This record gives sequence, C-alpha cells and structure tokens, in this order.
Amino acid sequence: MSASERGVDPVGVVVPDGKDWTWVLERACPDCGLDVPAVVREDVAGMVRANAEAWVGLLAGAEEGLRRRPRPGVWSGLEYACHVRDVFRLFRVRLDLMLAEVDPLFPNWDQDETAVAERYGEQVPAVVAGELAAAGEALAAAFGRVAGEQWGRTGGRGDGARFTVESFARYLIHDPVHHLFDVTGERV
Repeated sequence: MSASERGVDPVGVVVPDGKDWTWVLERACPDCGLDVPAVVREDVAGMVRANAEAWVGLLAGAEEGLRRRPRPGVWSGLEYACHVRDVFRLFRVRLDLMLAEVDPLFPNWDQDETAVAERYGEQVPAVVAGELAAAGEALAAAFGRVAGEQWGRTGGRGDGARFTVESFARYLIHDPVHHLFDVTGERV
C-alpha cells in the first residue's frame, strides 16, 4: 500500500517555513495565543514538562489519524511530534553550549531536511512518545538548574539572532506550544 493510499502525503510536499520567529519575544502570538514576553523564565521548565505530556497524550491516539496530513503542505500530528522531540533535543544542546562556553554560535539545523532524512511520517508513535517525553524531561531539568547570572549568558544562531539564556527559554517554549496548537487548534 502506498503512502498516499494510507492517507499520508509524502514528506517532501511540505514547503519550508522561512519566517524569523524571534518576533515572539516582543509580542503575543496571534495564532496560538502564547504571550511569550509575559512568560516567567523560571516557569519554562514546568511548561516544557506540561507540553511534553500533552504530546505524549496526543501520540496515544489512533495511529492512522496521527499520520494523516490535514492538507497538502502541512505536517501530520506525528511529524509535528517528531519535530518537537528534536527541538527539545536541540535546545538542550544549545542551552548546554550557552552555559559552558562564552557566547557560542549554534550549529545550523535545517528542520525540514531533518524531517525528510529521519522520515518523520514513518516513525512509530509509541516510540516517538517515549523519546519526546525523555527529551522534554532532560530539557526541563536543564532549565530547572539555571540560576542567577546564568540567565544572562549569551549565544546565537548563524543568521544573526542573539539570545540570553532567559530570552532563549522564552523563545523555545513558543515552538512546542505553537505546534500543539497547529495539531489540536487549542489556544493557550
């Protein structure tokens, strides 16, 4: 049975998102409703845990529904979950860099290339759920250990975006919250 016969569009159909999402550090997101500037930095660890728990619950749903894209060019719930798992992993690495090095430049990451290479739409939801939960907990624990002057440590992306650990935490939490909205339609 081909992917299209199962109701799954090929991964390559998704058009890369070229937006610079750092604007969420300045104002609430009109789509998902998260008011990123109002997020208390110490709350990010708990927000990551709660978000990971919501994804794990979503991944417990019917596998066929998780694999189905709502329309061409839009990831399925499973693909979004894989992306969130990888965001949690990546941001843990980047947080560690910011805490260990002076003003590190983060290695580039192409999320769309990763989705294709890792075959997000073909992964096993139960496995993704376990990996997402573990990655979320590791990231939450890492943010939970940040204290005092560490919040002011800096790092940046190759595109010129600069972050403190505090702004990095706020920027991070928007991504999984927004993608949960993408899948469920539920605003925060």
